[in-house]
Amino acid sequence: MFLDGLRRRNAALIRQAIALHQAARLPANCYVIDLDAVAANARAIMAAAAPHALKVFAMTKQMGRNAEFCAAVQRGGIASAVAVDMECARACVLEAGMRLGHLGHLVQVPRAESEAAAKLAPDYWTVFNHEKAAAAAAANAALGREQAILLRIRTEGDTFYSGHEGGFDAVTELEGAADVIDGLAGARFAGITTFPALLYDAAARRVVPTHNLRTLERAAAALARHGRTDIEINAPGTTSAVMLDALAAAGATQVEPGHGLTGTTPLHATRDDLPELPAVVYLTEVSHLHGGRGYCFGGGLYIDPVFPPYTPHAMVGADPDAATALPVEIPPPAAIDYYGMIDGPARVGDSVVFGFRPQAFFTRAFTVGISGIASGAPVVHAIRDSWGHAVGWPG
Repeated sequence: MFLDGLRRRNAALIRQAIALHQAARLPANCYVIDLDAVAANARAIMAAAAPHALKVFAMTKQMGRNAEFCAAVQRGGIASAVAVDMECARACVLEAGMRLGHLGHLVQVPRAESEAAAKLAPDYWTVFNHEKAAAAAAANAALGREQAILLRIRTEGDTFYSGHEGGFDAVTELEGAADVIDGLAGARFAGITTFPALLYDAAARRVVPTHNLRTLERAAAALARHGRTDIEINAPGTTSAVMLDALAAAGATQVEPGHGLTGTTPLHATRDDLPELPAVVYLTEVSHLHGGRGYCFGGGLYIDPVFPPYTPHAMVGADPDAATALPVEIPPPAAIDYYGMIDGPARVGDSVVFGFRPQAFFTRAFTVGISGIASGAPVVHAIRDSWGHAVGWPG
């Protein structure tokens, strides 16, 4: 779905990925990131956030917390990251050098890691229950810190992905929980959060607010009636520059772009008028031929399923200026993606370049940042694994 947009808006990334692969400067099974486009995308998001004084935290898991990607995000003006879990927090802070803006939302901090989390000094720490709040408070009190705590809230009618459920009841528990947090040494109640606040409507081909966003609005109003008017409202989900006005109008104070940084939100697959450029491709190569099909190496063929099932295409060839778009069969999620199967003419060693919505941290693929793509003099930076560690490739 994203390949067409890449060909229209950042064809140089496709061409350079093929050229550098054919020159043995890039490995197969690799997410190739246009660092200059990422920095420009971050600047566009910050420009849209500035009139509303929105705090912006970058979600970096989609790019495997690649350090050069994180540096490009920082050049674009976004200094802090949101961590999906403790592994992500360590990678962002210790490997990539970002400030930790938000921790604990998608994945709660395990009990034994509370001290390690506190030492990373997150600006905000989300909890789903009183037990996690007490653990966070105790860990920070031991370090002489007072941690700003966000409460994940929920109510009837809210939408959660399977396995993401949990939080304080927005109607019956929130006010009491806020008081309890303020009574803990090492913690203070700072605000509320949910996920997702926005979702893509495939039928309407637009991003729409979820019931969760309305829950945030109602909860903030209830807290204000009880004197809590200066609170943070964290509203992540399908975030890009064009959605920030709507989030701010709903009361959001914090936003967390992820795919917006690489131009791979669902809107970017259907519109060319968005400020963010497509900034990532998945690169691999043809391993062998069988039954009239080319088999390309997998490892990073997890396609984030935001659209109904479709047949992905890839640019296939050894000549950057003569590669052909061909349909590719991807193994189903229940199978290991050892190979993808290309329908059409392919030769062993051909480059294969996909455009899709990636989640690099979920794969065994490499990531690599490239600068200077538009200039025609690309600079290849460190090749990293999906944990963000530099690897000795080749050899």
